[in-house]
Amino acid sequence: MDVVDAHCHIISEDLTAYPRAPLGGKQSEWAATRPVTAEGMVSRMDATGIDQAVLVQATTNYGYDNSYVIDSCRRWPERFVAVGTVDPLRPDAATSLKIAVGDGGLSGVRLFTSGSTVPTQGEWFAAPETHPFWEQAGELGVPVCLQMRLGDATTQLVELLERFPGVTVLLDHIGYPDIASSPARAGADVAELGVHPGLHLKLTHRNLERLRDVGERADDFLTPVVEAFGARRIAWGSNCPAAEQPLPELLALAEDVLAKLPQEDRQEIFAGTSRRLYAALGA
Repeated sequence: MDVVDAHCHIISEDLTAYPRAPLGGKQSEWAATRPVTAEGMVSRMDATGIDQAVLVQATTNYGYDNSYVIDSCRRWPERFVAVGTVDPLRPDAATSLKIAVGDGGLSGVRLFTSGSTVPTQGEWFAAPETHPFWEQAGELGVPVCLQMRLGDATTQLVELLERFPGVTVLLDHIGYPDIASSPARAGADVAELGVHPGLHLKLTHRNLERLRDVGERADDFLTPVVEAFGARRIAWGSNCPAAEQPLPELLALAEDVLAKLPQEDRQEIFAGTSRRLYAALGA
């Protein structure tokens, strides 16, 4: 089966060429203890049978300096595309975005509004100051990965999707829905967002582990979500090496949890969606 990893991270051993500048002022635990270089990622992909991957900027190590993911993609253009981190609050955000994509090296961008080093969910991603950025993203057709937690900020997400219906947004880790407490309730909450055609879901171990743990009740989440979004708006990503498991185990986890889905749906989730979102990966 064709597999594209839609979400992995790399960190260079060269601190001079690629100095640390983590958002939040603190390097994440995984970046400090189990970093993987671009060369290491190629080796892991080869061992796992994954041909191509999306290098998502290691925000908790490099902040807004996208040099390493861009340089790595230029070194292995047949294996990688790059998603960099930008600051949409800057007055020149729209212009900077236009320069950064295409020949600038980025195939997509990511907004890091909550995570291991930024525990409080920010709502700045939908502030009026960001509107020129979002408008430009829509005009350029640039996918925007949004790292956020569903909950209080869901209102801002919906407002954003309604204001900019032409923008493609990938919700990293599906916004961390609370599958453990109630797969059915979490599935219903996520499914409600399916009415926004630009919204896509990135399915990672953050969700898959919870789905594995709830056993047969995983269908209570997966069924409404896949029905609402369709497999063509869902992409699998390993989150390697932020995830503690090795890459083959992360892929096996996804294959196991999604085994009940039709083959054509699994093919979309494991590769088709990513290839449509990032044209540089090829058909």
